[in-house]
Amino acid sequence: MIEVKNLYQSFGNKQVLDDVNMVIEKNEITALVGRNGAGKSTLINSLLGLLPIKKGKINIKGKISYLPEKFMLYPALTGMENMQFFAEAIDKKADAERIEELLRSVRLWDDRDMQIKGYSKGMLQRLGLAITLYQNSEILILDEPTSGIDPIGRKEILEVLRSLTDKTILLSSHHLDEIKQICTHVAFLENNKLEKYTVEQFLQMNG
Repeated sequence: MIEVKNLYQSFGNKQVLDDVNMVIEKNEITALVGRNGAGKSTLINSLLGLLPIKKGKINIKGKISYLPEKFMLYPALTGMENMQFFAEAIDKKADAERIEELLRSVRLWDDRDMQIKGYSKGMLQRLGLAITLYQNSEILILDEPTSGIDPIGRKEILEVLRSLTDKTILLSSHHLDEIKQICTHVAFLENNKLEKYTVEQFLQMNG
């Protein structure tokens, strides 16, 4: 689904990605891991086509949806109104059944008529995830989907992600327990290089 070959990215004289290679197969859930400044955002932006490629190739088979760490929503609108707004940006007529199905899947159906300025951080992240899933893409790229969320909110988001058995997912994360719960593989960025491991291999190295 995702193939990165000999990717180099730099900013001025600073090398950020140095001959990075990575393959993510269909239905894998891969955690993108690395210290701050390791190049995770650069790699994500390269995959999304937001950064021109200096050298190398990226091949992606399938449609991508992206959930940034800070998803821009409309606080004066309700959860339902936000869903409808973004759905109508994709389809001229929003699919009401699909919206209900997604809001139920992220446990926001009962709060659909509440202005989202009253939502918790976890509720906002789940709403952002529902909007991202509405696009029905084969590939999801999620940037720190549980950042700044309390343990219950994190658990709820992980349950939603675990239920997505038909998706190929790349998510950046700092939480080993999170990776252990839902991921199949880890792409580890360090010193501008990337190595991919199974979760079991990665946990043995970092146990």
